Amino acid sequence: MFYTCGPNEAMVVSGFCRSPPLMIAGGRVFVVPCIQQIQRISLNTLTLNVKSDKVYTRHGVPISVTGIAQMKIQGQNKEMLAAACQMFMGKSEGEIAQIALETLEGHQRAIIAHLTVEEIYKDRKKFSEQVFKVASSDLVNMGISVVSYTLKDVHDDQDYLHSLGKARTAQVQKDARIGEAQNKRDAVIREAHAMQEKVSAQYLNEIEMAKAQRDYELKKAAYDIEVNTKKAESEMAYQLQAAKTKQRIEEEKMQVQVVERAQQIMLQEQEIIQLIMEAEAEAESIRVKGEAEAFAVEAKGKADAEQMSKKAEAFKEYKEGAMVDMLLEKLPLMAEEISKPLSAAQKVTMVSSGGSEVGAAKLTGEVLDIMTRLPEAVERLTGVSISQSSSAAMCIRPVSLGVCEP
Repeated sequence: MFYTCGPNEAMVVSGFCRSPPLMIAGGRVFVVPCIQQIQRISLNTLTLNVKSDKVYTRHGVPISVTGIAQMKIQGQNKEMLAAACQMFMGKSEGEIAQIALETLEGHQRAIIAHLTVEEIYKDRKKFSEQVFKVASSDLVNMGISVVSYTLKDVHDDQDYLHSLGKARTAQVQKDARIGEAQNKRDAVIREAHAMQEKVSAQYLNEIEMAKAQRDYELKKAAYDIEVNTKKAESEMAYQLQAAKTKQRIEEEKMQVQVVERAQQIMLQEQEIIQLIMEAEAEAESIRVKGEAEAFAVEAKGKADAEQMSKKAEAFKEYKEGAMVDMLLEKLPLMAEEISKPLSAAQKVTMVSSGGSEVGAAKLTGEVLDIMTRLPEAVERLTGVSISQSSSAAMCIRPVSLGVCEP
């Protein structure tokens, strides 16, 4: 058979094939009749009114304390559910509540005994936390979790708390009277201070106004100085910038001139290189030409030397005949030189003595007369008679031409 339970209870199935027993919180389970057994346990929250009457505190003052606790069996935790089943299976909610209440009340009495009345009365939250902490650690072993605990009431039969209240009330009243007197005094002091502060505020206001006026004048003067300074700086900056611009323009002009000069120098260097190359070419040409002319002169000199050598040999062989031959070669040149003065004259006046020729024949005759005197002059200078050496002279020229044998 199938059995079901709501979320506020748990089922425990034991018997055949159920060792250990099966525990289900809020669900359904199949149970075999006769050989298996099903039991139920409530998971509802239990509200406990925990009273501890006339418990002596740490200073021996008896007080009564009432607390409210909320607790329940924890069904979601398998271990706690198993512990609760072992402790409370087959018991009603009232019986479970009574067991939990007695346990909680015992912990509450133990904590009251360790505290003073003042500590419990003045710091209820601390007392509640201590009870909750101690009770939770003990009840959890039973499978019960403490949801909450709150201290509801604290009272005593010895008017101890009332006396504390009177003392506190008297203290409060005293504090109130003192506070009232202090408030009146403070009011008078505050009023005097207020008046003093008012007068001081007026003075300070006037002083601040004077300071403000002074600061205004000083700042205005400073601003005027700054404005004038800025204007002067601006004018100076403008002039300086204009000077810098002019200087930059001059520098750029100089750079342009330097570039132009560099280009001119480059062109001049190119021209100089060209001239050097031309001069070198011309020098090379002159050198080659000079070498050619030198070679020609050398060849001519060799030819002339060879001819002179042959003439010298001819002179050596024929002696007077060779000399006569040379003189005969030079006779036309000598006649030319003799006639040059006469040919250079623009006008010639001739005077006849009456028995001689007149005119060009006369001049020719005089030139011939000079020429006929040359053999005698040559003979006196050289000792060679041209007429006697005519046969040798006849052979000299052929020898010079290389066609006559000695």
